[in-house]
Amino acid sequence: MADQGSGGSRLPLALPPASQGCSSGGSGSSAGGAGNPRPPRNLQGLLQMAITAGSAEPDPPPEPMSEERRQWLQEAMSAAFRGQREEVEQMKNCLRVLSQATPPTAGEAELATDQQEREGALELLADLCENMDNAADFCQLSGMHLLVGRYLEAGAAGLRWRAAQLIGTCSQNVAAIQEQVLGLGALRKLLRLLDRDSCDTVRVKALFAISCLVREQEAGLLQFLRLDGFSVLMRAMQQQVQKLKVKSAFLLQNLLVGHPEHKVLVTDFPQGVRECREPELGLEELLRHRCQLLQQHEEYQEELEFCEKLLQTCFSSPTDDSMDR
Repeated sequence: MADQGSGGSRLPLALPPASQGCSSGGSGSSAGGAGNPRPPRNLQGLLQMAITAGSAEPDPPPEPMSEERRQWLQEAMSAAFRGQREEVEQMKNCLRVLSQATPPTAGEAELATDQQEREGALELLADLCENMDNAADFCQLSGMHLLVGRYLEAGAAGLRWRAAQLIGTCSQNVAAIQEQVLGLGALRKLLRLLDRDSCDTVRVKALFAISCLVREQEAGLLQFLRLDGFSVLMRAMQQQVQKLKVKSAFLLQNLLVGHPEHKVLVTDFPQGVRECREPELGLEELLRHRCQLLQQHEEYQEELEFCEKLLQTCFSSPTDDSMDR
């Protein structure tokens, strides 16, 4: 009975009926064999006993696979591999189209057709590269070299924004691809597109690609800092394009909340503060409106504090001299 007492002190829980066979002490478990398992001595043992009790019926022996099912399984696996091979072939065909040189003597109609084919190839690649395996294959086929080296600086805006979109699609949440893209110097070109391109769509897609390269990516953020990316974001927030303004502000907020050590670059830099005060930016109105919205939601208190800090830093100082001290 000593074993019973010690078992109760270890686990003050009622045991299922199967444990009652151990009422004569430790001898019960040895006499009962596998039919009367030892009472559990910890929570892990109790969990194991519950699992065993819940599956008291032994699993039936596996039935041999019928020929019909075996054939179905083989066809399904073959179709899956065939589908992957077909998608790789599609990517190769797209890259062949994109690698071709534009005919130097082509007429206007030919040039229009050529651009449509290239845009179609970029769109198909963007669809295929939503699959991470395809994105990796695309990079192995040197597709990223082609995008960064040629299409981010293409003459047609339709090619530039589709290239930026494809870079973002391939890069998001895939560290190996992000590192390759950063190594090719894409971030500098994307920041230039965001800052200077005449097409709003190009700028929005460039911002998307930049976000995919710097969020949760330390190497990308370091490049972003070296290239004065925060200033580019601040200027993007001054644009009249609402989508660009909102997405730039969101990326800025995300980076500063995730990396509070960089807030000094925005809040304690006199030139940056002066730029924030530009009337064309409308930042003060935007921040005050945002604060009003956030005050109604407790879960956004960190963002609210950040907006209030920006308001205080940028719009509460009486003179520029006070900032330059």
